[in-house]
Amino acid sequence: MRLARYVRKRGESPLAVDDVVQEVAARVLSNEHVTFVDADDLLRWCQHVARNAIVDGLRRSPPPTVDDPPDLPSSDAGPEEVAEAEWTAWRVHRALETLSTEERSLVELAYWSGMSQSEIAEYVDLPLGTVKTRTRSALRRLADELEDELR
Repeated sequence: MRLARYVRKRGESPLAVDDVVQEVAARVLSNEHVTFVDADDLLRWCQHVARNAIVDGLRRSPPPTVDDPPDLPSSDAGPEEVAEAEWTAWRVHRALETLSTEERSLVELAYWSGMSQSEIAEYVDLPLGTVKTRTRSALRRLADELEDELR
């Protein structure tokens, strides 16, 4: 029991503990001519044999191998996609410059600030209908300007 506890403390699995204890018992029986002064002397010798059995077991077992990770395509945008996105962003910013200051501010509040049309109306102190009309007009003008990009 004390020997099994000793082996378990060295991080061995329950199956390995049984194997090591069995090996120690076989070594004790095969060395019957060895005499021990007392039980502690026998236990120390058994622990020494157990430690050697653990080391021998580690030497016999092959080192764990790690498979090469599979080659997976990257989910990141490639150079072509990045270039296309940057070109589109540049075109959108250029198209925004063609809008009047009022229309551009409404589009910016809606799309970059994430405000609803009601919030925009309150923020710029305009009637909701005026905000809707100007926003619709601005988006139509942007669509016309970006017609080539949207195809």
